[in-house]
Amino acid sequence: MRTLAASALAPLGLGLALLLAGCTPALDWRETRLAGSGLAGMFPCQPKPFTREVRLAGQAVALTLAACRADGRTWALAWADLGDPGRVAAALDELRASAAANIGAAGGPVRALPLAVPGATPNPASRREELRGRLPDGEPVIEQVAVFTRGTRVFQLTALGPSLPPEAADTFFASWRALP
Repeated sequence: MRTLAASALAPLGLGLALLLAGCTPALDWRETRLAGSGLAGMFPCQPKPFTREVRLAGQAVALTLAACRADGRTWALAWADLGDPGRVAAALDELRASAAANIGAAGGPVRALPLAVPGATPNPASRREELRGRLPDGEPVIEQVAVFTRGTRVFQLTALGPSLPPEAADTFFASWRALP
């Protein structure tokens, strides 16, 4: 009798397993601590960091960008240490303006969004915004960008894609915190 019951349930179990496999999310969220960033947060894919020199707030700095693609969207964290607290607000404004310019976002942000990064240094230039624009190939794109600071280090979080599901964007932006 047990054998019959087990064999009768086997197709149901197989069907359930196939159904669950079909529902596997395209975003594989994992906590990430990128060396040198001083932050921890969630990425839906494995970011690959690289560093290059850029001009930010009137000086050359090493900017590190860690980015990856998942479910047709790009997820990124960039940071640089300015070494001078007097340059932080200007750098945050430049990071936001650069993000908007990269997608040709005309008219400024579509909407302001909440931003709370535990351990970040309060700064009036810190914010999260949603922008709409186009990629270089002309495809329409939505970008959410957040800029904030901790001491003399500035950060930019970016989510970019043809659409941004609110749950995924909120998971990404709300997960970041400064490390002790």
